[in-house]
Amino acid sequence: MLPLSVLDLSVVTTGTKPAQALRNSIDLAQDADRLGYTRYWLAEHHGLASVASPAPDIMIGQIAAATSRIHVGSGGVMLPNHAPLVVAERFKMLEALFPGRIDLGLGRAPGTDGVTAYALRNRLEARPGDDFLERLQELMLWETRDFPPDHPFNKVVAMPDDTPLPPLWLLGSSDYSAQLAAQVGMGFAFAHHFASFDAVAALTHYRAHFHPSRWRPAPHAILAVAAVVAPTDDEAEELVLSMDLNRLQRERGNYLPIPSVAEAKAYPYSDADRAIIARNRSKLFIGSPATIVPRLMPLIEASKADELMVTSAIYDHAARKRSYALLAEALGIKQKAT
Repeated sequence: MLPLSVLDLSVVTTGTKPAQALRNSIDLAQDADRLGYTRYWLAEHHGLASVASPAPDIMIGQIAAATSRIHVGSGGVMLPNHAPLVVAERFKMLEALFPGRIDLGLGRAPGTDGVTAYALRNRLEARPGDDFLERLQELMLWETRDFPPDHPFNKVVAMPDDTPLPPLWLLGSSDYSAQLAAQVGMGFAFAHHFASFDAVAALTHYRAHFHPSRWRPAPHAILAVAAVVAPTDDEAEELVLSMDLNRLQRERGNYLPIPSVAEAKAYPYSDADRAIIARNRSKLFIGSPATIVPRLMPLIEASKADELMVTSAIYDHAARKRSYALLAEALGIKQKAT
């Protein structure tokens, strides 16, 4: 049985304000815990009107406290936005409070536009170019304590010092991320739902070139996909209309809350719009349980994914919960006793 997990963006809609979207995330996580999902990861995005989650570490603590067994983590912390010591201390605290249930997923992107990224970082030390690798190395050093003997950080301790960092995962949508995750020996989660790079190639490379490390003795590859499941194909096709319009608006530079199905149906689409939507649909898995599983399995089998992680930005919260419940049942995930 393939482990099944959730990637949650705390979706904001035209009918759901951000504060309610955060409460919906806790509600959905409790469902996922009961349904037998393995992980529940929270994203970090800034300045996006459709995403209410800029601080995954805060949401991780809230969700871990409201659930009993599911692993809760970041999908991910955008490391260039944060001082590595801050990340280490916050996630060591979470691990101390919820031992064995926390994941630290790390991303290279800012999770926002350039101006917002600057506002997030303008009090951090300026580092030219892509400094993700440098920050990742520093984060690992806070755990290993292998700073050079004369390094000033030798006198600094990441607290709580009796608690290890939780398992580290690298997130990515390219061959670079797959190569780095394999080289440093960490878990790897591939974002098929927005990647232009081939998921099978990325996960195959990761597995073939994995180096065992103190972080993980063997590779573990998560395939993250976008899916919408409903009792019938027609119902699923209707639910996805909201996501179609939201993605189209984003490509046009309009970062808006997710519209309702009615709003999506009333939108005056051009032929060019419909072509963009058709292209974006290639990244979505849509349908009834009987339809969606045969569509998912070829990608799962070709990539040899160890775990499937699903994101589902459905407008209606009840329909979103139902989508995850139907998918768990279709994939044979067993509910956990309460």
